[in-house]
Amino acid sequence: MRELQDAGYEAFIVGGSVRDLLLGKIPKDFDVATSATPEEVQQVFPRCRLIGRRFRLAHVRKGGQLIEVATFRGSAVGDDHEKSNGRILRDNVFGSVEEDAIRRDFTINALFLDPVSGEITDYVGGYEDLAQRRLRLIGDPEVRYREDPVRLLRAARFEAKLGVVPDAESEAPIRAMAPLLMDVPPARLFEEVCKLFLTGHGVRSMEALQRFGLSSVMFPGLPNGSSRGKVQIGTVLRQTLVNTDERIRLAKPVTPAFLFAALLWQQVETRSNALVAEGETPYNAMMAAAEEAIASQAQSTAIPRRFSAVTRQIWLMQPRFARTRGKRWKRLLQEQRFRAGYDFLLLRAKEDASLEPLCDFWTKAQEGIDFSRNREDDVRKTRRGRPRRRPRRRAPAS
Repeated sequence: MRELQDAGYEAFIVGGSVRDLLLGKIPKDFDVATSATPEEVQQVFPRCRLIGRRFRLAHVRKGGQLIEVATFRGSAVGDDHEKSNGRILRDNVFGSVEEDAIRRDFTINALFLDPVSGEITDYVGGYEDLAQRRLRLIGDPEVRYREDPVRLLRAARFEAKLGVVPDAESEAPIRAMAPLLMDVPPARLFEEVCKLFLTGHGVRSMEALQRFGLSSVMFPGLPNGSSRGKVQIGTVLRQTLVNTDERIRLAKPVTPAFLFAALLWQQVETRSNALVAEGETPYNAMMAAAEEAIASQAQSTAIPRRFSAVTRQIWLMQPRFARTRGKRWKRLLQEQRFRAGYDFLLLRAKEDASLEPLCDFWTKAQEGIDFSRNREDDVRKTRRGRPRRRPRRRAPAS
Protein backbone atom coordinates (compact mmCIF):
# COMPACT_ATOMS: atom_id res chain seq x y z
CA MET A 1 0.00 0.00 0.00
CA ARG A 2 2.75 2.43 0.92
CA GLU A 3 4.71 1.64 -2.25
CA LEU A 4 1.66 2.34 -4.43
CA GLN A 5 0.95 5.59 -2.58
CA ASP A 6 4.60 6.66 -2.80
CA ALA A 7 4.38 6.13 -6.56
CA GLY A 8 1.53 8.66 -6.68
CA TYR A 9 -1.51 6.37 -6.76
CA GLU A 10 -4.51 6.00 -4.48
CA ALA A 11 -4.59 2.61 -2.75
CA PHE A 12 -6.96 1.06 -0.22
CA ILE A 13 -7.69 -2.30 1.39
CA VAL A 14 -11.24 -3.17 0.36
CA GLY A 15 -14.00 -5.76 0.64
CA GLY A 16 -14.32 -8.60 3.10
CA SER A 17 -11.02 -7.96 4.85
CA VAL A 18 -12.15 -4.51 6.06
CA ARG A 19 -15.54 -5.93 7.06
CA ASP A 20 -13.94 -8.77 9.04
CA LEU A 21 -11.52 -6.42 10.81
CA LEU A 22 -14.42 -4.25 11.98
CA LEU A 23 -16.21 -7.37 13.26
CA GLY A 24 -13.13 -8.51 15.19
CA LYS A 25 -12.46 -11.44 12.85
CA ILE A 26 -9.17 -12.45 11.24
CA PRO A 27 -9.31 -11.89 7.45
CA LYS A 28 -8.28 -14.87 5.36
CA ASP A 29 -6.64 -12.52 2.83
CA PHE A 30 -6.42 -8.88 1.80
CA ASP A 31 -7.58 -7.31 -1.47
CA VAL A 32 -6.22 -3.99 -2.67
CA ALA A 33 -7.99 -1.44 -4.89
CA THR A 34 -5.96 1.30 -6.53
CA SER A 35 -6.14 4.08 -9.10
CA ALA A 36 -3.17 2.51 -10.91
CA THR A 37 -3.92 0.48 -14.03
CA PRO A 38 -2.66 -3.14 -14.13
CA GLU A 39 0.27 -2.05 -16.29
CA GLU A 40 1.14 0.73 -13.85
CA VAL A 41 0.96 -1.73 -10.95
CA GLN A 42 3.43 -3.90 -12.85
CA GLN A 43 5.80 -0.92 -13.11
CA VAL A 44 5.72 -0.58 -9.31
CA PHE A 45 6.03 -4.34 -8.80
CA PRO A 46 7.89 -5.71 -11.86
CA ARG A 47 7.54 -9.34 -10.77
CA CYS A 48 3.75 -9.23 -10.38
CA ARG A 49 1.52 -11.27 -12.69
CA LEU A 50 -1.42 -9.86 -14.66
CA ILE A 51 -4.41 -12.17 -14.99
CA GLY A 52 -8.08 -12.12 -15.99
CA ARG A 53 -10.25 -11.73 -19.06
CA ARG A 54 -13.40 -10.05 -17.77
CA PHE A 55 -11.34 -7.64 -15.70
CA ARG A 56 -7.55 -7.43 -15.52
CA LEU A 57 -6.00 -7.97 -12.07
CA ALA A 58 -2.47 -7.92 -10.72
CA HIS A 59 -1.20 -10.66 -8.40
CA VAL A 60 1.62 -9.28 -6.26
CA ARG A 61 3.74 -11.50 -4.00
CA LYS A 62 4.96 -9.85 -0.83
CA GLY A 63 6.41 -11.58 2.22
CA GLY A 64 5.41 -14.99 0.92
CA GLN A 65 1.77 -13.94 0.44
CA LEU A 66 -0.24 -13.39 -2.72
CA ILE A 67 -2.12 -10.08 -2.75
CA GLU A 68 -4.73 -9.32 -5.40
CA VAL A 69 -4.55 -5.75 -6.67
CA ALA A 70 -7.47 -4.40 -8.75
CA THR A 71 -7.88 -1.06 -10.47
CA PHE A 72 -10.91 1.02 -9.48
CA ARG A 73 -13.81 -0.01 -11.70
CA GLY A 74 -16.15 2.40 -13.41
CA SER A 75 -19.92 2.38 -13.79
CA ALA A 76 -21.59 -0.20 -16.05
CA VAL A 77 -21.98 2.14 -19.01
CA GLY A 78 -20.14 2.19 -22.31
CA ASP A 79 -18.86 -0.05 -25.06
CA ASP A 80 -16.47 -1.95 -22.79
CA HIS A 81 -19.37 -3.73 -21.02
CA GLU A 82 -20.93 -6.83 -22.49
CA LYS A 83 -24.15 -8.29 -21.07
CA SER A 84 -26.41 -11.28 -21.74
CA ASN A 85 -29.90 -11.36 -20.18
CA GLY A 86 -28.76 -8.82 -17.63
CA ARG A 87 -25.66 -10.76 -16.61
CA ILE A 88 -22.28 -9.03 -16.98
CA LEU A 89 -19.96 -11.06 -19.22
CA ARG A 90 -17.20 -8.50 -19.66
CA ASP A 91 -16.46 -5.51 -17.44
CA ASN A 92 -13.20 -3.74 -18.22
CA VAL A 93 -13.90 -0.07 -17.47
CA PHE A 94 -11.65 1.79 -15.07
CA GLY A 95 -13.06 4.55 -12.86
CA SER A 96 -12.72 6.51 -9.64
CA VAL A 97 -12.83 5.26 -6.06
CA GLU A 98 -16.43 6.53 -5.71
CA GLU A 99 -17.51 4.63 -8.83
CA ASP A 100 -15.73 1.52 -7.57
CA ALA A 101 -17.67 1.67 -4.30
CA ILE A 102 -21.04 2.06 -6.02
CA ARG A 103 -20.52 -0.89 -8.37
CA ARG A 104 -19.78 -3.36 -5.53
CA ASP A 105 -22.51 -5.78 -4.44
CA PHE A 106 -23.32 -5.27 -0.74
CA THR A 107 -22.70 -2.12 1.26
CA ILE A 108 -20.74 -3.96 3.97
CA ASN A 109 -18.25 -5.01 1.25
CA ALA A 110 -17.77 -1.46 -0.02
CA LEU A 111 -15.65 -0.03 2.80
CA PHE A 112 -12.19 1.35 1.96
CA LEU A 113 -9.39 1.26 4.53
CA ASP A 114 -6.14 3.18 4.20
CA PRO A 115 -3.79 1.24 6.54
CA VAL A 116 -1.13 3.94 6.25
CA SER A 117 -3.35 6.70 7.67
CA GLY A 118 -5.81 4.39 9.45
CA GLU A 119 -8.84 6.08 7.87
CA ILE A 120 -11.96 4.25 6.61
CA THR A 121 -13.90 5.75 3.70
CA ASP A 122 -17.58 4.85 3.25
CA TYR A 123 -19.55 6.03 0.22
CA VAL A 124 -22.65 3.80 0.53
CA GLY A 125 -23.51 3.57 4.24
CA GLY A 126 -21.80 0.23 4.77
CA TYR A 127 -20.39 1.17 8.16
CA GLU A 128 -23.83 1.84 9.62
CA ASP A 129 -25.27 -1.29 7.99
CA LEU A 130 -22.52 -3.37 9.56
CA ALA A 131 -23.17 -1.82 12.97
CA GLN A 132 -26.87 -2.66 12.59
CA ARG A 133 -26.06 -6.17 11.25
CA ARG A 134 -27.99 -5.28 8.10
CA LEU A 135 -27.25 -6.76 4.66
CA ARG A 136 -28.17 -4.36 1.86
CA LEU A 137 -27.48 -4.45 -1.86
CA ILE A 138 -26.16 -1.35 -3.60
CA GLY A 139 -28.67 -0.32 -6.25
CA ASP A 140 -31.74 -2.15 -7.57
CA PRO A 141 -31.65 -5.69 -6.05
CA GLU A 142 -33.22 -7.39 -9.07
CA VAL A 143 -30.73 -5.77 -11.45
CA ARG A 144 -27.77 -6.61 -9.21
CA TYR A 145 -28.84 -10.24 -8.75
CA ARG A 146 -29.34 -10.61 -12.48
CA GLU A 147 -25.89 -9.16 -13.18
CA ASP A 148 -24.32 -11.93 -11.09
CA PRO A 149 -26.68 -14.64 -9.71
CA VAL A 150 -23.96 -15.86 -7.31
CA ARG A 151 -24.93 -12.84 -5.20
CA LEU A 152 -28.02 -14.85 -4.21
CA LEU A 153 -25.71 -17.39 -2.55
CA ARG A 154 -23.54 -14.67 -1.08
CA ALA A 155 -26.57 -13.24 0.68
CA ALA A 156 -27.20 -16.62 2.31
CA ARG A 157 -23.53 -17.07 3.18
CA PHE A 158 -23.17 -13.64 4.77
CA GLU A 159 -26.30 -14.21 6.85
CA ALA A 160 -24.84 -17.50 8.11
CA LYS A 161 -21.26 -16.33 8.57
CA LEU A 162 -21.71 -12.78 9.86
CA GLY A 163 -25.12 -12.87 11.48
CA VAL A 164 -26.39 -10.06 9.23
CA VAL A 165 -29.99 -10.04 7.99
CA PRO A 166 -30.97 -8.86 4.49
CA ASP A 167 -33.24 -5.84 4.42
CA ALA A 168 -36.72 -6.28 2.91
CA GLU A 169 -35.75 -4.97 -0.54
CA SER A 170 -32.66 -7.19 -0.83
CA GLU A 171 -34.46 -10.33 0.36
CA ALA A 172 -37.75 -9.98 -1.56
CA PRO A 173 -36.56 -11.14 -5.04
CA ILE A 174 -34.24 -13.96 -3.92
CA ARG A 175 -36.72 -16.86 -4.00
CA ALA A 176 -38.16 -15.87 -7.39
CA MET A 177 -34.71 -15.35 -8.93
CA ALA A 178 -33.21 -18.61 -7.62
CA PRO A 179 -33.48 -20.34 -11.05
CA LEU A 180 -30.84 -17.88 -12.36
CA LEU A 181 -28.25 -20.03 -10.57
CA MET A 182 -28.72 -22.69 -13.25
CA ASP A 183 -26.94 -20.37 -15.70
CA VAL A 184 -23.84 -20.06 -13.50
CA PRO A 185 -20.85 -22.24 -14.52
CA PRO A 186 -20.88 -25.44 -12.37
CA ALA A 187 -17.20 -25.02 -11.47
CA ARG A 188 -17.91 -21.64 -9.89
CA LEU A 189 -20.82 -23.08 -7.91
CA PHE A 190 -18.54 -25.80 -6.51
CA GLU A 191 -16.37 -23.05 -5.01
CA GLU A 192 -19.45 -21.44 -3.51
CA VAL A 193 -20.58 -24.76 -1.99
CA CYS A 194 -17.20 -25.11 -0.26
CA LYS A 195 -17.49 -21.56 1.11
CA LEU A 196 -21.00 -22.29 2.38
CA PHE A 197 -20.36 -25.62 4.09
CA LEU A 198 -16.62 -25.97 4.72
CA THR A 199 -15.85 -22.75 6.59
CA GLY A 200 -17.41 -23.43 9.97
CA HIS A 201 -21.03 -22.34 9.52
CA GLY A 202 -22.52 -25.18 7.48
CA VAL A 203 -25.68 -25.64 9.57
CA ARG A 204 -26.56 -21.96 9.42
CA SER A 205 -25.77 -21.90 5.70
CA MET A 206 -28.26 -24.70 5.06
CA GLU A 207 -30.87 -22.84 7.11
CA ALA A 208 -30.34 -19.71 5.00
CA LEU A 209 -30.38 -21.62 1.69
CA GLN A 210 -33.66 -23.29 2.54
CA ARG A 211 -35.23 -20.11 3.87
CA PHE A 212 -34.37 -18.29 0.63
CA GLY A 213 -35.52 -21.19 -1.56
CA LEU A 214 -32.03 -21.83 -2.95
CA SER A 215 -31.32 -25.36 -1.69
CA SER A 216 -33.49 -27.21 -4.23
CA VAL A 217 -31.81 -25.33 -7.09
CA MET A 218 -28.33 -26.17 -5.87
CA PHE A 219 -29.24 -29.73 -4.81
CA PRO A 220 -32.40 -31.04 -6.54
CA GLY A 221 -32.74 -33.86 -4.00
CA LEU A 222 -33.18 -31.43 -1.09
CA PRO A 223 -36.34 -29.54 -0.11
CA ASN A 224 -36.45 -25.76 0.19
CA GLY A 225 -37.70 -25.65 3.76
CA SER A 226 -39.83 -22.97 5.34
CA SER A 227 -39.37 -19.21 5.32
CA ARG A 228 -38.66 -19.36 9.07
CA GLY A 229 -35.34 -21.10 8.37
CA LYS A 230 -36.14 -24.50 9.88
CA VAL A 231 -33.89 -27.10 8.23
CA GLN A 232 -35.77 -29.90 6.49
CA ILE A 233 -33.06 -32.47 5.79
CA GLY A 234 -32.25 -36.01 6.82
CA THR A 235 -30.33 -36.96 9.95
CA VAL A 236 -27.25 -38.01 7.96
CA LEU A 237 -26.83 -34.59 6.34
CA ARG A 238 -27.72 -32.66 9.49
CA GLN A 239 -25.19 -34.55 11.61
CA THR A 240 -22.55 -34.26 8.88
CA LEU A 241 -22.91 -30.47 8.88
CA VAL A 242 -22.73 -30.38 12.69
CA ASN A 243 -19.62 -32.60 12.73
CA THR A 244 -17.98 -30.58 9.95
CA ASP A 245 -18.48 -27.31 11.80
CA GLU A 246 -16.99 -28.86 14.91
CA ARG A 247 -13.95 -30.23 13.04
CA ILE A 248 -13.28 -26.80 11.55
CA ARG A 249 -13.56 -25.23 15.01
CA LEU A 250 -10.93 -27.72 16.24
CA ALA A 251 -8.72 -27.06 13.17
CA LYS A 252 -9.17 -30.61 11.89
CA PRO A 253 -9.18 -31.41 8.15
CA VAL A 254 -12.43 -31.68 6.18
CA THR A 255 -13.10 -32.81 2.62
CA PRO A 256 -15.76 -31.97 0.02
CA ALA A 257 -16.00 -35.72 -0.76
CA PHE A 258 -17.68 -36.58 2.55
CA LEU A 259 -19.83 -33.45 2.35
CA PHE A 260 -21.22 -34.41 -1.06
CA ALA A 261 -21.75 -37.99 0.12
CA ALA A 262 -24.12 -36.59 2.75
CA LEU A 263 -25.68 -33.90 0.54
CA LEU A 264 -26.72 -36.42 -2.13
CA TRP A 265 -27.40 -39.41 0.14
CA GLN A 266 -31.18 -39.06 0.28
CA GLN A 267 -31.62 -39.35 -3.48
CA VAL A 268 -28.97 -42.07 -3.76
CA GLU A 269 -30.61 -44.19 -1.06
CA THR A 270 -34.09 -43.72 -2.54
CA ARG A 271 -32.95 -44.68 -6.03
CA SER A 272 -30.92 -47.63 -4.77
CA ASN A 273 -33.87 -49.04 -2.81
CA ALA A 274 -36.06 -48.73 -5.88
CA LEU A 275 -33.58 -50.70 -7.99
CA VAL A 276 -33.30 -53.42 -5.32
CA ALA A 277 -37.09 -53.71 -5.35
CA GLU A 278 -36.87 -54.31 -9.10
CA GLY A 279 -34.53 -57.26 -8.51
CA GLU A 280 -31.08 -55.67 -8.67
CA THR A 281 -28.39 -56.69 -6.19
CA PRO A 282 -27.70 -54.13 -3.42
CA TYR A 283 -24.18 -53.42 -4.66
CA ASN A 284 -25.16 -52.97 -8.32
CA ALA A 285 -28.15 -50.89 -7.28
CA MET A 286 -25.92 -48.61 -5.21
CA MET A 287 -23.44 -48.30 -8.08
CA ALA A 288 -26.16 -47.30 -10.54
CA ALA A 289 -27.72 -44.85 -8.08
CA ALA A 290 -24.31 -43.30 -7.37
CA GLU A 291 -23.56 -42.74 -11.04
CA GLU A 292 -26.97 -41.16 -11.63
CA ALA A 293 -26.67 -38.85 -8.63
CA ILE A 294 -23.17 -37.60 -9.48
CA ALA A 295 -24.07 -37.09 -13.15
CA SER A 296 -27.22 -35.20 -12.19
CA GLN A 297 -25.44 -33.01 -9.64
CA ALA A 298 -22.70 -32.16 -12.15
CA GLN A 299 -25.31 -30.31 -14.22
CA SER A 300 -25.57 -27.66 -11.49
CA THR A 301 -22.48 -28.07 -9.31
CA ALA A 302 -19.29 -29.50 -10.69
CA ILE A 303 -17.58 -32.05 -8.44
CA PRO A 304 -13.88 -32.55 -9.29
CA ARG A 305 -13.09 -36.19 -9.99
CA ARG A 306 -10.65 -36.42 -7.08
CA PHE A 307 -13.63 -35.80 -4.78
CA SER A 308 -16.43 -37.54 -6.69
CA ALA A 309 -14.38 -40.76 -6.80
CA VAL A 310 -14.10 -40.79 -3.00
CA THR A 311 -17.80 -39.93 -2.63
CA ARG A 312 -18.68 -42.90 -4.82
CA GLN A 313 -16.44 -45.22 -2.79
CA ILE A 314 -18.11 -44.13 0.46
CA TRP A 315 -21.52 -45.05 -0.97
CA LEU A 316 -20.36 -48.35 -2.47
CA MET A 317 -18.98 -49.46 0.88
CA GLN A 318 -22.42 -49.30 2.49
CA PRO A 319 -23.84 -52.52 0.92
CA ARG A 320 -20.48 -54.22 1.44
CA PHE A 321 -20.70 -53.66 5.19
CA ALA A 322 -23.60 -56.12 5.27
CA ARG A 323 -21.25 -58.96 4.22
CA THR A 324 -19.94 -60.11 7.58
CA ARG A 325 -19.63 -63.82 6.91
CA GLY A 326 -16.58 -65.66 5.61
CA LYS A 327 -13.26 -63.87 5.17
CA ARG A 328 -14.23 -61.03 2.83
CA TRP A 329 -14.86 -58.63 5.70
CA LYS A 330 -11.17 -58.81 6.67
CA ARG A 331 -10.16 -57.51 3.24
CA LEU A 332 -12.61 -54.63 3.59
CA LEU A 333 -10.82 -53.50 6.76
CA GLN A 334 -7.64 -52.88 4.77
CA GLU A 335 -9.18 -50.77 2.02
CA GLN A 336 -8.08 -47.15 1.83
CA ARG A 337 -11.56 -45.63 2.19
CA PHE A 338 -12.77 -47.97 4.91
CA ARG A 339 -12.61 -45.34 7.63
CA ALA A 340 -14.67 -42.81 5.66
CA GLY A 341 -17.23 -45.48 4.78
CA TYR A 342 -17.38 -46.64 8.39
CA ASP A 343 -17.94 -43.08 9.66
CA PHE A 344 -20.75 -42.72 7.13
CA LEU A 345 -22.29 -45.99 8.38
CA LEU A 346 -22.31 -44.58 11.92
CA LEU A 347 -24.21 -41.54 10.67
CA ARG A 348 -26.74 -43.74 8.93
CA ALA A 349 -27.29 -45.64 12.18
CA LYS A 350 -28.44 -42.40 13.83
CA GLU A 351 -31.27 -42.36 11.29
CA ASP A 352 -31.88 -46.13 11.07
CA ALA A 353 -31.58 -48.02 14.37
CA SER A 354 -31.54 -51.38 12.57
CA LEU A 355 -27.95 -50.62 11.50
CA GLU A 356 -26.64 -50.49 15.07
CA PRO A 357 -25.72 -54.23 15.25
CA LEU A 358 -23.78 -53.78 12.01
CA CYS A 359 -21.95 -50.79 13.47
CA ASP A 360 -21.08 -52.84 16.57
CA PHE A 361 -19.63 -55.60 14.41
CA TRP A 362 -17.36 -53.26 12.45
CA THR A 363 -16.36 -51.35 15.57
CA LYS A 364 -15.16 -54.57 17.21
CA ALA A 365 -13.58 -55.78 13.97
CA GLN A 366 -11.22 -52.79 13.98
CA GLU A 367 -9.56 -53.68 17.27
CA GLY A 368 -5.86 -54.09 16.68
CA ILE A 369 -6.03 -52.94 13.04
CA ASP A 370 -3.48 -50.38 11.86
CA PHE A 371 -5.28 -48.13 9.35
CA SER A 372 -2.22 -46.06 8.58
CA ARG A 373 -0.99 -48.76 6.21
CA ASN A 374 -1.80 -48.46 2.56
CA ARG A 375 -3.35 -51.47 0.88
CA GLU A 376 -1.08 -51.20 -2.17
CA ASP A 377 2.03 -51.08 0.03
CA ASP A 378 0.84 -54.24 1.79
CA VAL A 379 0.42 -56.00 -1.53
CA ARG A 380 3.89 -54.99 -2.70
CA LYS A 381 5.47 -56.12 0.56
CA THR A 382 3.70 -59.45 0.32
CA ARG A 383 4.90 -60.01 -3.21
CA ARG A 384 8.44 -58.96 -2.31
CA GLY A 385 8.51 -61.39 0.61
CA ARG A 386 7.45 -64.44 -1.35
CA PRO A 387 10.31 -66.84 -2.13
CA ARG A 388 11.00 -67.21 -5.82
CA ARG A 389 10.07 -70.55 -7.28
CA ARG A 390 13.07 -72.32 -8.77
CA PRO A 391 12.61 -73.40 -12.37
CA ARG A 392 12.48 -77.12 -12.93
CA ARG A 393 15.54 -78.73 -14.44
CA ARG A 394 14.73 -80.57 -17.56
CA ALA A 395 16.38 -83.86 -18.31
CA PRO A 396 18.98 -83.60 -21.07
CA ALA A 397 17.68 -84.60 -24.44
CA SER A 398 18.94 -87.98 -25.53
